[in-house]
Parts: sequence; structure tokens; C-alpha cells
Amino acid sequence: MTNETQEPAITAAGNEVSASFLAAKKRSDETMAALEANPGKFTMLTGDRPTGRLHLGHYFGSIRERVAMQERGVNTNIIIADYQVITDRDTTEHIEDNVLNLVLDYLAAGIDPNRTMIFTHSAVPAENQLMLPFLSLVTEAELHRNPTVKSEMEASGHALTGLLLTYPVHQACDILFCKANVVPIGKDNLPHVEITRTIARRFNERYAKRRPVFPEPAAILSEAPEIPGLDGRKMSKSYGNSIMLGATAEETAKLIKKSPTDSERRITFDPIARPQVSALLTTAGLVTGRDPKDIAEEIGDSGAGALKKYVTESVNEFLAPHRERRAELAKDMDAIRDILHDGNKRANAIAEETLDEVRAAMGMTY
Repeated sequence: MTNETQEPAITAAGNEVSASFLAAKKRSDETMAALEANPGKFTMLTGDRPTGRLHLGHYFGSIRERVAMQERGVNTNIIIADYQVITDRDTTEHIEDNVLNLVLDYLAAGIDPNRTMIFTHSAVPAENQLMLPFLSLVTEAELHRNPTVKSEMEASGHALTGLLLTYPVHQACDILFCKANVVPIGKDNLPHVEITRTIARRFNERYAKRRPVFPEPAAILSEAPEIPGLDGRKMSKSYGNSIMLGATAEETAKLIKKSPTDSERRITFDPIARPQVSALLTTAGLVTGRDPKDIAEEIGDSGAGALKKYVTESVNEFLAPHRERRAELAKDMDAIRDILHDGNKRANAIAEETLDEVRAAMGMTY
């Protein structure tokens, strides 16, 4: 999929890491340094599937970094990937509500629609039309090799649909239609950016050697920690272990109160031996900026009840400003729709211009 060699390299810690990952990490570090020096030269694309509400994991994993990129002066773009809901689901029930609630959380978290374009897949036909030439640039074997597609198929228990198989190509359309040259991701999503780079390179080599149409985007690998859910598993809407950004203080308290712990009274931070207690400590550490070990030491023999009380108070204090802004914004849902309509209009103009460039490069301007 990439030009980098695939032989494993050994890190100083003795762990086996693929050479392609090391190359991507090096590229990520170099890109971040260049971005810090001259943010105006960079265009970022990121987004979410509207399958439910955003939670603390989303905030610390991606939303916070999007706001930081916007504040640096990067040209930031957020796609609400509504078409991707049907990669592994048979219904679009509640999708409008989910989309509008994503916008509410973006704005409450600090995304400024005047500086960040927020738009939806389904409203930008020219972006989706890029799928046709892009599909001709990848092989079926390359699509089947994508580990993210495999893991998402297994997790959903859904049959492999054509849309799920071509998901990485659709993501390439998302990234390349606006000429994004940086994509912030976790390492698990690195194959998506790699296939986007491949598609951009192959299109330019095949149709646009003299005047390349697409940049080869660099992944900026997230430094965000893995955020466990309240039961010690990965924070996920499907597990019911997530603290939603828009939940009330009472709903949050109830969720934390019923979260599992263990029978040992003394509170210690040990993610391997005590994943559930450690998940609560990790959550408290994230929202307070403290070391989870220090919190554990402070609570000591006071037990799980004291820990849950501390986590509840800390989370609710952290989320109070977000929830207040969100509630104020929700009073005028027409304004939220207007923001989305404006983003869609801007995205359409960009997509149509890019599609014109693609057709011109392919000699399809008759």
C-alpha cells in the first residue's frame, strides 16, 4: 500500500514495530513541526459518524485537538459522515437528531463555524462522485487487506457490504476533495491515510504528472491516551459505559454510581489487575489534570464510594461549562441547521471545483 518497506524494526524498548509505522511517525513529527511554524499552509480534515452522542472519549481523543488546530490557524474541516452509518447498519433512524447533536457538541466545545467548515456526506454530491475514478486506482486485494475494515466488520457482525469494503476509498474522497494535507488520527486508522496517499499519488501519476491535482496527506498521529469506559473496557456507546458530553449532572452521577469496581477497599491505580477501579481513576485524572496515582493515594482506604463521589464531582465540574453552552445553543435549533446548511454550501463549492479539476486532468471536459 505504501512505498515504505514492510519489514519489522526493533525499537529501543525491544518491541516490534513495522517500518511503515515508524516512517509514518517520523512524517507525523515532521509535519507537526512544520504546522506549528506555519499553520496557514495546512488544511485538516476529520470527522465523525452520526451513530449517537459524543462522549468524554471523543472529547479527549479528537474534539480537543480539533479546537487546538482551529486556534493555531489551520484551515479546519469536519465531516459528519452520515453515509458511513449504513456501512454496517440497516437503519438511519434518529440520524437527523444525531447529526444536529454532533453540531451542538462541536460548537459547545469551541469549534467556530466561521473558521471550521462543518458539513455532511450526503449533501455534497460532487465529493461522492470522486469515488468513481478513485475506485479504479485501488485493487480488490488492497481493499480486503485493510485491517480497519476487517475489524469493523467483525465488531458489527454485519455482512461485508460493498460500502464497507470501499470505506477507505470514500474516506479518501473526504480528505482529498478539500485538498487536506493533514489528518489527525489514532494509529489504528493509519491504513486509511496510507490508502489515501496511494490514491492521490496514483491519480497524479496517471492523469496529472505535469500539474498534480492532489496532495499526499500526512497523518498526524494522536498523542491522546486510550480512554477506558467506566467498566474498564474501551469507552463505547454500544457498551453503555460512556459519559456523554450532553448528559445532565444527575445522569452522569447515576452512571458513575452503578459502575463496577471490586471488593478491595483500598484504592490503587493498577490498570492490569484492577481495570475497573483504574478506569474511574483515569477519568478523574483526565478531567482534573492530575496523576491517577495521586488521586488513588488521596482516597486510600476510603473505598469505592469515595472514589465514585470524587469522579462524579470532578466530571460534572469539568463538563459544566460545556453543558451550559450546549443548552444555550439548543434553544435555537434553526441556527444550528443554518450553520450546517452554510457548511454544506461551502463544501459543495469546493467539491465542484475539485471535480472539475479531476475531469480536466482526465480529459473529460467535453
